[in-house]
Amino acid sequence: MIGLIHISEMSNKFIRHPSEIVSVGDIVKVKVVKIDKERQKASLSMKLDG
Repeated sequence: MIGLIHISEMSNKFIRHPSEIVSVGDIVKVKVVKIDKERQKASLSMKLDG
């Protein structure tokens, strides 16, 4: 299964590019927002506070 984080789910504030929040190799905490079993994909969010 593949998990993706849309840019809008990376921060509660507006960001122009994911590099403003994360760098390659960073370990981040995420929550599962949606699972698409048919396509074997998970939508994830880094917005853990609500």
